[in-house]
Amino acid sequence: MFIPEKLLSKEKEHVKGFSPEVAWVTEAGNSKLAERLAIRPTSETIMYASFSKWIKSWKDLPLKLNQWNNVVRWEFKHPVPFLRTREFLWNEGHTVFATKEEAESERNEIIGIYKHIVEDYMGLYGLIGKKSDKEKFAGAEYTISMEYLLPNGKAVQGPDFHHDGQNFAKAFDIKFLDKNEKKQYAWQNTFAISTRMLGIMIAVHSDNKGFVLPPRLAENQVVIIPIFKKEDKEKIIRKAKEISSELKKYNPIIDHREEYSPGWKFNEWELKGIPIRIELGPRDLKNKEVVLVRRDNGEKKNIKFTNLKKEIEKTLESIQADLLNHSKENLERNIKEVGSIQELKKVVSGKKIAFAPFCNDPKCEEDIKYQTNGAKTLNAPLNQGRINKKCIGCGKEAREMFYFGKSY
Repeated sequence: MFIPEKLLSKEKEHVKGFSPEVAWVTEAGNSKLAERLAIRPTSETIMYASFSKWIKSWKDLPLKLNQWNNVVRWEFKHPVPFLRTREFLWNEGHTVFATKEEAESERNEIIGIYKHIVEDYMGLYGLIGKKSDKEKFAGAEYTISMEYLLPNGKAVQGPDFHHDGQNFAKAFDIKFLDKNEKKQYAWQNTFAISTRMLGIMIAVHSDNKGFVLPPRLAENQVVIIPIFKKEDKEKIIRKAKEISSELKKYNPIIDHREEYSPGWKFNEWELKGIPIRIELGPRDLKNKEVVLVRRDNGEKKNIKFTNLKKEIEKTLESIQADLLNHSKENLERNIKEVGSIQELKKVVSGKKIAFAPFCNDPKCEEDIKYQTNGAKTLNAPLNQGRINKKCIGCGKEAREMFYFGKSY
């Protein structure tokens, strides 16, 4: 967690990129430290000093490490819970390879894993692309990111992959003897996904009633609410328990608390985002059916006891698919292509993402940010090739089309 200043300073671009964000420990008890300790903003510099000791031969490669940890970044004034906090938790990967080709071939695998998690489990659709030279990870050759649009019109970065080339290997002397007994510098990647994705998921899927939880991430996918009076309490609760047993693979909750009204319970479970609510009252029992309510769109259906298990499975899959589709439709609906700085400013102030030709010069990006009151590049779609357009910022030849927006 504590990184000696001499290690943090070894890779120049890395320390330059993180220096505004670093919190320092300078004292222990009543004694001043001989060397400042950085509270870990990211793990490269504390890990790679060890890599140089572990890696001696091509037989030691590839090295692939995965870890969960906390980091601290102190570069902003107003923390936003889940989205931008000074301390956050993440899962990060650090990999080392003998060749550039091996290192870069990992990119699609890692981005594919992240895409699978955020789309198939969290129901979130994002923009996958390369970060600008200004916005890439400090010390990396390039960064591939996944970007999301929140309902308030702000973009936010999700998981990312950084190809570090040999930058850290040269700074930390990570060398190995190849198969020809020649010394070579290693090639490295780093990548991460953080608890920020929970904030994105909550923001994108929620509504005025509360949270909407994607079924594949719900610990309890169903809540059963028996509705009864004193005279029919026993038989309704008995039937609710039978239904719960039949649906045990969905880990249902039976809410038979008598101190709260059915309406109060409906509101509570809607607030918590349980995907499906089952209502069972005297009339339902008589008709051998329940009322099934979807959390995402509020749709209600009367379902016979005999069809319930099949309907639950079908409805959960429908909710999961619809959340992703709505996320995708909302993102695509709010992207507008522009050809000038004035158009970009109008689109971004309208809480949308602009798609514009850009030269990828950090100085030009700074100027665009100033002129648009805070808009910056998000990323550029992969495999574009050269485009025959002028940069919206400086008027020079544009290298690629980039997404622009205001972001956390």
